[in-house]
Amino acid sequence: MLINSLIERLKDPAQKRLAFHELVSTYQRRLYWHIRKIVLDHDDTDDILQTVFMKVWSSIDNFREESSLYTWLFRIATNEALTFLAQKKKRKGFFIHSDEEYLLDKFSADQYFDGDELHRNLMLAVLKLPEKQRIVFNMKYFDEMKYEQISEILGTSVGALKASYHHAVKKIEESIKIVVDNEIN
Repeated sequence: MLINSLIERLKDPAQKRLAFHELVSTYQRRLYWHIRKIVLDHDDTDDILQTVFMKVWSSIDNFREESSLYTWLFRIATNEALTFLAQKKKRKGFFIHSDEEYLLDKFSADQYFDGDELHRNLMLAVLKLPEKQRIVFNMKYFDEMKYEQISEILGTSVGALKASYHHAVKKIEESIKIVVDNEIN
């Protein structure tokens, strides 16, 4: 699939529906897991993903191609996921003391998690990170994105992203070290 050709077909009313189906089948899985790592809940992720694709459908004609299609899709998905978390926190009011508490509760209740203890400890350490560090870590470590892509998606300098990733890695290492030390003692 040539991306430029796909964009042209998405903007052509006669080809839009078929091209959109191709776009969804190409990016749905990656976007799902990107959103899922931010909000954790399967049902919430599905809802957000649907919103993302509705926004893409309605705004593809305004896509100026200043960034890649991939970057544009991930920017929309990231923004929608973060907006969802902010709205969820606002609706819950004082019942949620922090994003970390909300995410830890979601992760603990996730019936689909099937990782081993090491993976579980890694995920718990990631969830304890501040939001920006968590998102940067997920995009760099799990999604294997380059800093330049992350920079375009998040609108942050590469230097700031490298610093965020470095701090995230250090905090994760410390968190896992504490767990391992507690298991040994």
